[in-house]
Amino acid sequence: MLHILWLIFIVSAFLASLYQVLILGNLGAFSDVMDAMMAMAKLSVEIAIGLVGLLAFWLGIFQVAERSGLIALLAKVFEPFLVRVMPEIPRGHPALGSITMNMSANLLGLDNAATPFGIKAMQDMQSLSKDETTLSNAQILFLVLNTSSVTLFPIAVFLYRAEQGAATPTDVFIPILFATSASTLVGLLVTCIVQGTNLFQRVIVLYLVAIFSVLAAVIAYFATLSADVLASESSLIANFLLFSFIVIVLLAGWRKQLNTYELFVEGAKRGFDVAITIIPYLVAMLFAIGALRASGVMDAVTGGVAALVAALGMDTRFIDAMPTALMKPLSGSGARALMIETMQHHGADSFAGRLASVLQGSTETTFYVLAVYCGAVGVRHTRNAVACCLAADGAGIFTAILVSYWFFA
Repeated sequence: MLHILWLIFIVSAFLASLYQVLILGNLGAFSDVMDAMMAMAKLSVEIAIGLVGLLAFWLGIFQVAERSGLIALLAKVFEPFLVRVMPEIPRGHPALGSITMNMSANLLGLDNAATPFGIKAMQDMQSLSKDETTLSNAQILFLVLNTSSVTLFPIAVFLYRAEQGAATPTDVFIPILFATSASTLVGLLVTCIVQGTNLFQRVIVLYLVAIFSVLAAVIAYFATLSADVLASESSLIANFLLFSFIVIVLLAGWRKQLNTYELFVEGAKRGFDVAITIIPYLVAMLFAIGALRASGVMDAVTGGVAALVAALGMDTRFIDAMPTALMKPLSGSGARALMIETMQHHGADSFAGRLASVLQGSTETTFYVLAVYCGAVGVRHTRNAVACCLAADGAGIFTAILVSYWFFA
């Protein structure tokens, strides 16, 4: 499905550019699209090269954690849940530890750490695959959980709101948690239904109740804090936990009398190879997204949605933030730019400015995640992964709009 969607992006951009030249008389339309495509191709390489250091560092740490037995110990906590929603993965398999580490990093909003762990998880699951060119059910569910992952500390959104003059930059904190939780839950439900997984198993239900109870407790706690305290405390907790993990990993390796330095270097060597491997996949996806945006297709879709909503007699205030929602599955940097532009134009504390912030924090960048993770293992056939990921995105966007009307209208 991904290759069909990719072709639709490119053809749509071409037809939109042709319309601008022939009908609107914009003779620079094709030039603008080509400039955007070349810029995105360059950006793809810059992203991959920028990942080299991060991949090397975290794969090095992961190597020590794995050899020390720490990952296996951590995986046992979530193993009963994971082996039921991902029955293809046997108990005790290294993939369980990689998945646990990736989800933990995502939960804390540590994107830089989550990506290497995610790539490692995809590689571990690939070792179980009968067809190495096609995503397995476990890999699809993992991708869905990644693109819809719950993030407890969306610190970047707070910082951008503060820069744009928001009176209370963190007033979107609870709405973001509601939206991202809904995205994750719907993504899990849709994927498990498609894959025929029974979600009413006692263990799965108990884990989901426990997880969402913890989320509710976190929301209740942080809701009592002032804006300044919330931002500083969430940043402190996330970074403390991250640094603590690194120290614990190294001490665990030392306690087992391992040469942690050599193990770290051994794992880090794989960082460069992985970064180079994903470049073609990033180029393919990002240049299509650049063309789609530069051709005016995004603006046309937004305008069409606005006209439809107005014709139905519904409130149209949310339309001003929809560019961020439509861009988020395609490009993280594009969505961030649109969020900032919305806050600049309408005000950070306007309904549109707040909704754009909630939308930015509600889901991950779907097609970037698919390009990076599938590229890391050389998968060409994504099966129903795109549809399941977009279902989760749709739930996150819909919930973000509803919750924003509840909190800010």
